[in-house]
Amino acid sequence: MTKLERVLYTAKVHTTGGRTGSCRSSDGRLDIKLSNPGTSDSGTNPEQLLAAGWSACFESAMAIAARQMKIVLPSDTAIDAEVDLDVSGDGYFLRARLNVRLPGLERAVAQALTDAAHRTCPYSKAVRGNVDVAINLA
Repeated sequence: MTKLERVLYTAKVHTTGGRTGSCRSSDGRLDIKLSNPGTSDSGTNPEQLLAAGWSACFESAMAIAARQMKIVLPSDTAIDAEVDLDVSGDGYFLRARLNVRLPGLERAVAQALTDAAHRTCPYSKAVRGNVDVAINLA
C-alpha cells in the first residue's frame, strides 16, 4: 500500500437500485439514472462511468508527464476509452482499451507520455493486475 500523505478529495455518492437505479453525489453535481448496458433504457452504466473517469484522469496524467518532460501536449489530444463487461465460467470481469491520440508528436515521445501516465494515473493503478488493459496510440 502507498503511504498516505494527505487526502486531496473524497467523492461521496449515494446509489440505490444497482445497475437499474440511480446515483447522486453529496454535492448534487452528479445526479444520474442507471440502466443495464446494451438496453434502450435511458441512463448510463458503470462501464461508461469508468471509461469517462479513467480517460479524463489519464489525459491529466499525460499532461503532468508532458510538463515534466518539457513537452507541449497537443491541444487536440484525445482518448477514446472502451470498457468491456465480460463473462466467463468464473463470473463477470472487465477489460479495457485506452486509444490515445497525440497528433503531431513523434511515436516514441507519445509512447513515453502514455507509459508515464499509465504508471501514475490513479485509475490505472487501481486496475493494475485485475483488468486486462491495452493502451493504444491511435
